[in-house]
Amino acid sequence: MTNKNISIIALVILLGGLSLYFNRDWFAPQVIQLSHRSIAPRDWMARGRAVKIPANPVVFIINKNLQLTEVKVVVATDAETNKYPHAIWHLVSDSNSVPTREFIYGAPIRGMKLAIKGAGADLLQPGVDYRLVIAAGSKTLEHDFIAVPRTP
Repeated sequence: MTNKNISIIALVILLGGLSLYFNRDWFAPQVIQLSHRSIAPRDWMARGRAVKIPANPVVFIINKNLQLTEVKVVVATDAETNKYPHAIWHLVSDSNSVPTREFIYGAPIRGMKLAIKGAGADLLQPGVDYRLVIAAGSKTLEHDFIAVPRTP
């Protein structure tokens, strides 16, 4: 081999190594991110309830499709002081839930059912710290949020 061939091979190996170094996040596991946003209440959300909803509905957004096995919302202070806090909304997968990227607090999620039959979601109170806990297989995620007072 000539010096020219050796230097070209070394340059190709160096460039390949640099490419792998700068793009190393391609090989890292994707971090699952969970966020929320409040939305203005819609007429269909009341579903004939005579109760005035004190807080805006909350939509939870996941950065990739997840097949959820459990969804639970608890008051954050209860979660910090109690080992088993009281859930104000709790869904479990009955067999196979549909992969989802977003869901609304209190609304049904396809493939999931209430953990306690007949126990629906409690109304969110404005200014209270809540914690959403979701499980997807062996992964568990937590996300804290505060309900926003209802906008007219």
